[in-house]
Amino acid sequence: MIKKNIRQRKEYLFKKNEEIQRKLIHEKKLRLKSAIEEEKPIPCDLKKESETLLKELDYDDDNTILPYSVVDDEYSSSKYLEPKILVTTSRSPSQRLTQFLKEMRLIFPNSVRVNRGNTVIKELVKTCQENEFSDLIILHENRGVPDGMIVSHMPFGPTVYFGLFNVLLRHDIEEEIDTVSEAYPHLIFDGFESRLGNRIVEIWKNLFPVPKLDSQRIITLKNNDDYISFRHHTFKKNKGNNSKDNIELDEVGPRFELRPYQILLGTIDMPDANKEWVLRPYMNTARKKKLI
Repeated sequence: MIKKNIRQRKEYLFKKNEEIQRKLIHEKKLRLKSAIEEEKPIPCDLKKESETLLKELDYDDDNTILPYSVVDDEYSSSKYLEPKILVTTSRSPSQRLTQFLKEMRLIFPNSVRVNRGNTVIKELVKTCQENEFSDLIILHENRGVPDGMIVSHMPFGPTVYFGLFNVLLRHDIEEEIDTVSEAYPHLIFDGFESRLGNRIVEIWKNLFPVPKLDSQRIITLKNNDDYISFRHHTFKKNKGNNSKDNIELDEVGPRFELRPYQILLGTIDMPDANKEWVLRPYMNTARKKKLI
């Protein structure tokens, strides 16, 4: 079984490296095609391989010009299986982090809450793979304040690291509701326009199963200057005097902001895995540039 996992992991990394090379070639083709159509000089870095790229462009059509994405392989099981998530915390969690863990368990349908104890990361990943969990979520804290969340997709990755900010639990919100609906929620994503934004959307939407049309539960992720606002609501329709449906929106909680700072091409127990994206320090002082 271990040899099979190693072989599948090597095959996945090989496909991912191939995808990166195809994307680079695809970008060069687009630059060359744009220069030809606009009757501009061919960029200097493309002159040596312009003939090869032109020959490939002649054979490209609408189906082949776009590079194949390994994301289809990463989440292929989600097409016919609902996600199954294991949610846990760092070691020796505070009371507030434990409460936050309970509330996050209610956020994700089909999730299981596990008390960490002395379990190490490798044992957590092994448990997820042996019990066919699709994802592992680990919550972290700093001095009793939740400040981090790690989402690791099984069995080969990716793993995305988020910073948590302005965390409000359900009892911190004025509109406190006694019970939490466990219906499959509708998802709303707003402001994710870049390639990184689409990648984060792909990771988040595969944490939730497909909802029913009559579900009255909504989870919203809105990008505000690279900080993702997470909101959890329920709604109900009331018919008013104008014979139009009036919608009452109630916030359920918890409420927090997310900021991604690293994406690894592997599971959380692979610290040496290739980094797909990292928030570099110089990005903080650069002129205002939206990453997501």
